[in-house]
Amino acid sequence: MKKVSKITLSRNKKIVLISVVSVLVTAGVLFGAKKAVAASKKTDAVTYRVRKETYENVIEIAGTVSAAKEQNLQAKNDGTVVAVYVQEGDSVKKGDVLLQVDDTTQVYNLAKLDYDLASTRITGATRQIQLMEVQRASLVQKVNECKITATFDGVIASWDADVGDYLEAKDSIGTLVDKSYLTAKVEVAETDVSKLKVGQKVQFTFPAYNGTVEGYVVSFPAIGETTSRGATIVKATVRIDDVPEAILPNFSFTGKIQITEPETKLVVERYAIGHDKGSTFVEVLGRGGQIQKVEVEVEPYGIDYVNVLSGLEGGEILKAQVDASKSGRMNVNKRGSNNKNNKNTNNRQGGGFAGPPPGF
Repeated sequence: MKKVSKITLSRNKKIVLISVVSVLVTAGVLFGAKKAVAASKKTDAVTYRVRKETYENVIEIAGTVSAAKEQNLQAKNDGTVVAVYVQEGDSVKKGDVLLQVDDTTQVYNLAKLDYDLASTRITGATRQIQLMEVQRASLVQKVNECKITATFDGVIASWDADVGDYLEAKDSIGTLVDKSYLTAKVEVAETDVSKLKVGQKVQFTFPAYNGTVEGYVVSFPAIGETTSRGATIVKATVRIDDVPEAILPNFSFTGKIQITEPETKLVVERYAIGHDKGSTFVEVLGRGGQIQKVEVEVEPYGIDYVNVLSGLEGGEILKAQVDASKSGRMNVNKRGSNNKNNKNTNNRQGGGFAGPPPGF
């Protein structure tokens, strides 16, 4: 039997080993290429739209508006109504007499005192005359109290009195309001008080009015207070100068105190952003399927988004540059920092992007 040399066997083993390695390398390359093609196809199928979003830095408020001035029209003396000069809805001026109560007794007492005073001035002592003059001032006041007069220019908001009615002192018969402007006291949380400034713009929305009404912050105290809910707040005063006719005192509203002017941002998912040799770009898909490479400037805007500073106008469709599942997003979810059940959304981390600004 012919003997096979050990050298020949060793060479054959090396040839077989090299062949196996070559096959494995080739298979690995083919697998990697196939996987890369699959990933490329997956990315090619994903697109993102650039959209415009408005960021508002505001303090939300709610409440009811009050008239600039309000007078509760009350009788000051007992008596029968002998004259009514207004009705509900009338406009009046400061000093106008609205209602007259029978003042016969008061007028008589004043007339008698004037007669006595005239006689006393001729023969009486100076001290007696002074006392009678004080008494006269009191009687003049009683005569005036038989009238209800307007203390400012305004509108009769409510009225319930007719000639012949008998009124007792402090009976309320109506309300006079000045609607030249409206005010409201609104609660501002202690965490937002540092943002408040006198003159800040306020946008009001009323259920009774179609549209927004503009006002401003008038003042706020230098001391807080605690509500029945246990919250610490400051009650700021806001005001509306140009009041629409449809808005009346005691109407409810919601609104926003504007801390800074609204900012419009172009927002898109960061997976549409590519990087090449120090430049940042996107690939814009045209109507016919054409792809245009556009250089852009961006800044972080939350975990998954960027704000496009230049290069785009909004509305463009962008081709994905990376697969979201491999860009670190999946790892973020596993860490729980962006879990849907995590309420602390202002402290998100991941991908090197800061959380969205307050109010977003």
